[in-house]
Amino acid sequence: MNTSRIAARVRRIKPSPSTSAADRANELRRQGKSIVNLVVGEPDFDTPQHIRRAAAEAMDKGATRYTLMAGTVELRQAIVAKLTRENGLKYEMNEIIATSGAKSAIYNALAVTLEAGDEVIIPAPYWVSYPDMVLACEGAPVTVACPEANGFKLTPAQLEAAITPRTRWLLINSPSNPTGASYTAAEYRALADVLLKHPDVMVMTDDIYEHIRFDGQSTPHILAVEPALRDRTLVVNGVSKTYAMTGWRIGYAAGPRDLIVAMDTLLSQSTGNCCSISQAAAAAALNGDQSFVSESVAVYKQRRDRTLALINAIPGLSCATPPGAFYLYINCAGLIGKTTPSGKPLSEDGDVVMYLLESAGVATVAGTAYGLSPYFRLSIATSIEILEEGCTRIARAVAELR
Repeated sequence: MNTSRIAARVRRIKPSPSTSAADRANELRRQGKSIVNLVVGEPDFDTPQHIRRAAAEAMDKGATRYTLMAGTVELRQAIVAKLTRENGLKYEMNEIIATSGAKSAIYNALAVTLEAGDEVIIPAPYWVSYPDMVLACEGAPVTVACPEANGFKLTPAQLEAAITPRTRWLLINSPSNPTGASYTAAEYRALADVLLKHPDVMVMTDDIYEHIRFDGQSTPHILAVEPALRDRTLVVNGVSKTYAMTGWRIGYAAGPRDLIVAMDTLLSQSTGNCCSISQAAAAAALNGDQSFVSESVAVYKQRRDRTLALINAIPGLSCATPPGAFYLYINCAGLIGKTTPSGKPLSEDGDVVMYLLESAGVATVAGTAYGLSPYFRLSIATSIEILEEGCTRIARAVAELR
């Protein structure tokens, strides 16, 4: 007999490691300790003024009631226009659904498609929530290690080897959290050639970092490379990262009509529609002046370059240059086997992260949370001054190792 009143599907999952790391940093700060928090992947910019103004105008007009479950007509029209303009993807409004953040879109898509034991291929390093969302929906995450030597990207041979008769989804995040890895059109072409041989495998693209790129190029999309995948691809995105709108909680998905209808039905019996005011703000973000996007990316690039130089100057640490997103995924293999001043050996990246937190007051996230070790993730979505202070503390702590 089950003695727990918590369902097995929930007992299978764990709290978000990045959230747990942030909570630990905040707890130490409350205790009076000086902490440089480099955990949270959240833009430190204010939401642009014209977006905030649109929200205020929506409230003044009384747009404070329930909306259509899939989102307002205005927002879905803005999403349709965005996908056409920026991605070369054609969707009808009834193939779009707005959700309370992109995470909600991913979870709901998994919930309406996975039967017990269905497999989801997840290239590692991965965003920490992917495997646990699959487990929560009674699926089986199939993680595929994508080493630094391959640019942290999935190869066609790896994809072919991972597909089984139980494979339901391939989940792609580009540019990725935590590495910033970004697939080229040619790399998508090679992956698409494999997928065309397996018509039952669906593709979910998490495009939340698409505009945070440092090479000045637009982010290619696998659907633009191979339109034949359209009937089995779900495009997931949102406004959180691009427009500094994390707290507004607006994501969206575009995909086959039957999948969107199923997600609509599930939302109608769970969270309901997303916030009406936030939807008005998101429509203004997608339709309005885009200068904030390029301006913020230029700042992220400055932060990336400065932090990379500081980290790569520390003996035992190295970091490849990320082409996108706002993280550094730092290789700490050179520290494994060393001993702290108190005599504790560093056996894995979790030990490194705890040492940096406890001795240097720098909060990061261990690579184990992302499925590939020995690394740790550092967010550059904060000021140069904070990043420099964090790197100075890390260098000092590393120098004290034996």
